[in-house]
Amino acid sequence: MCGITGVFAYGRSGPALDEALLVRMAESMAHRGPDDAGVYLSSDLRVGFGFRRLAIIDLSPAGHQPMSNEDGTVWIVFNGEIYNHTELRQALEAKGHVYRGRSDTETIIHLYEEYGEECVHHLRGMFAFAIWDEPRRRLFLARDRLGIKPLYYCTHNGAFIFGSEIKALLAYPGVPRQLDDEALYHYLTFTIPPAPLTMFHGISKLPAGWRMTVREDGALKPGPYWQPVGPRAERMWSDEEYAERTRELVRESARMHVMSDVPVGVFLSGGLDSSTVVALMAERDGAPVNTFSVGFNNYERYNELGYARLVARHFNTNHHEVIIDHKDALDYIPKLVHSQDEPIADWVCVPLYFVSRLARDSGVIVVQVGEGADELFCGYPLYLASLAMQRWWPWLRVVPRSLWRLAGTSLGRIVDTDAGAGRKALRLMQRLQLEDGRFWGGMVVFGGADKAALLDVPFWHGRVPLDSAEVLDNFYRELEEMKPEAEYLEQMVYVELRQRLSELLLMRVDKITMSTSIEARVPYLDHKLVEFALSVPSAVKIRGQRLKSLLKNAASGLVPDTIIDRPKQGFNAPITEWLRNEMACEVRRSLLEGELVKRGYLNGEFVKRLVQTHQAARANHATELWTLYNLEMWHRHWIN
Repeated sequence: MCGITGVFAYGRSGPALDEALLVRMAESMAHRGPDDAGVYLSSDLRVGFGFRRLAIIDLSPAGHQPMSNEDGTVWIVFNGEIYNHTELRQALEAKGHVYRGRSDTETIIHLYEEYGEECVHHLRGMFAFAIWDEPRRRLFLARDRLGIKPLYYCTHNGAFIFGSEIKALLAYPGVPRQLDDEALYHYLTFTIPPAPLTMFHGISKLPAGWRMTVREDGALKPGPYWQPVGPRAERMWSDEEYAERTRELVRESARMHVMSDVPVGVFLSGGLDSSTVVALMAERDGAPVNTFSVGFNNYERYNELGYARLVARHFNTNHHEVIIDHKDALDYIPKLVHSQDEPIADWVCVPLYFVSRLARDSGVIVVQVGEGADELFCGYPLYLASLAMQRWWPWLRVVPRSLWRLAGTSLGRIVDTDAGAGRKALRLMQRLQLEDGRFWGGMVVFGGADKAALLDVPFWHGRVPLDSAEVLDNFYRELEEMKPEAEYLEQMVYVELRQRLSELLLMRVDKITMSTSIEARVPYLDHKLVEFALSVPSAVKIRGQRLKSLLKNAASGLVPDTIIDRPKQGFNAPITEWLRNEMACEVRRSLLEGELVKRGYLNGEFVKRLVQTHQAARANHATELWTLYNLEMWHRHWIN
């Protein structure tokens, strides 16, 4: 796991490349790689790579990057892990390729020599890399299929600049720090801008499952190389057969994900996903599994420590815990904003940081996490609510939109639409007015009407209208082309994979864990497992009202029934209470006296009403307030 950066100066007008510049760019990500550093600079000074190393595989100098092929004509910087590199190496050596060490980085170089840009199809793992092909005078970049590893880029003054984090790009002379209006608009919907947008105007992120070629004239050729959805199995299996195949694939992935020359552990919440990973790691011979959990002082109902301890005792793990409170959160916010690069409005980032630091302080460098299981195997209660809504939607649409508009207006006169139930009812009325029955995702903050009120300021007046529904429409069109017969639940899962999982959940895991210099791995997101899970009929994943039925069947006999049968809780934090009590003054002051209101980006009266309604406990606006608070702190740190 590493931090990579680089420059391809295809024009002649920019600053001359030198090692000092590349070192500065790489040093901005020193937390991603405290063990080693390296620089490559081409003889014509037009191409340069910078690198920071977190040594995981082949701790010897043979794993040093930037790395080249035997004759120095192909160079690479690589962030991630290739779990099938041993098998690939055997095949490549049989074709005559010669290795100098044991690293998976070297395997990518030889794959590129053998297959060119098609090398990505052979890789099984998480990755973001850049390859400079000197004979062809081109730069080739790729991001892994699910988006586990980030990759940012921009063009400026005749140069193409890339990096694992935006701060590396900002270290290049002249790259501007300017808020992107379109990204801000979509951030208010999804809590993070959809790829390729970022909150920095002119800086993009390569979407998950995409690759890009940069030619010598500066032309960019980006495009997807993988789609997760394929045809269903030729025959309908029994529940037992589906469960057995799922168990096999999860076990295989868990086995691959322990590949390491340094200690490996698990973030253990006590839920089904992380407990299953612990169970599969415990099957191996050797020392007890290292497990790590986080809890909250004074807010016991958010803690899952009892379940985590049950699992730890059952599998005799080497268990560690950390307890945090609002003071820890407030102290951490400035570092959080710096680590994220762009705001990631998910309060899980706070406990995630402290449990990551706990792992690092305990000497564990690699951790496995459970991200992806709820999306693939349908574990969120929201899915049941959305399916029920979809069943009623054809009947609700029979009523003319004019009547729903009238009902919404009347509702606003007789109930408090700032309060929870009234707000939900009003949003439903607004959707019915639009005849919008699509699934918007598991993390949607501001709906269209709320956003219109929030952005009802001169800054936004007269600008080209934006609509976050267009982001979703792109995903639905993609799925329609691949699988016209996709069921509604399949559509929901696809939207989650393409937006919330890759750009929110996995981004938070990467940014926060790497800020503490540890590597996080996601065994549920091996692409072979993903492809299988997406081929399984919806009825197998949710039986009646039983969420995650397939994974629960697969885990039967591996983890205690108490864990399998426990209600879904989710990794959470007491932000609702903190924003009403311990953090109330800080958040009120930051939002109402902050730059976003002062500069006219946001309607101060609307923000004030959100703050007052939440802090008076008339409604729960914690998600909205945390989203705005992250945005304000980000703007203060990076833009202002």
